[in-house]
Amino acid sequence: MSEKRINPILKMALELGPIAAFFAAYVAMKDKSFVISGTEYDGFILVTAGFIPLILLTTALLWKLSGHISKMQIATAVLVVVFGGLTVWLNDDRFFKMKPTMIYTLFAGILGFGLLRGQSYLKLVMEEAMPLRHEGWMILTRRLALFFAGLAVANEVVWRTMSTDTWVNFKTFGLTAAVFLFFMTQSGVFQKYAAEADEDSA
Repeated sequence: MSEKRINPILKMALELGPIAAFFAAYVAMKDKSFVISGTEYDGFILVTAGFIPLILLTTALLWKLSGHISKMQIATAVLVVVFGGLTVWLNDDRFFKMKPTMIYTLFAGILGFGLLRGQSYLKLVMEEAMPLRHEGWMILTRRLALFFAGLAVANEVVWRTMSTDTWVNFKTFGLTAAVFLFFMTQSGVFQKYAAEADEDSA
């Protein structure tokens, strides 16, 4: 299926909507517990159970509307199903809290593997959005791999040492803000190694 144009606001809503919905549902249900088939579940477990089909639905809608799903989106959806499913099945919130660690470790590992081969796998998924020269892609990829590794460590520290409330706020706002801030601070790389600038000077 060829890639189609999609309203950027709608795209952002589909990408960030599940996270916002998870946070809102958690705030509403965090102090409640429910007995289902003789087993007691707290609000976090039920919110996680609802998050799984929601992320699958929004991912499917993105694919339907745009005709394209990135490998990162696919990996995220798969890990949500796996770790979210384990959380609900075993009635243990630790599995879902580990999900961001696994996601960022996976991304860091993939980017790092590419760097060892002298390649930027980041370029393969973002070249059209950010055309850069090879040197720029390698610098950005190294920085992003280290950044993802740092986020994985940060998530482990937060969920293992702090309350669930703190972790939910960290996951909803902290991780999302960190990714935006990272790319905002890379403007020097984008300007110095922009492919257009290189072609014009040539």
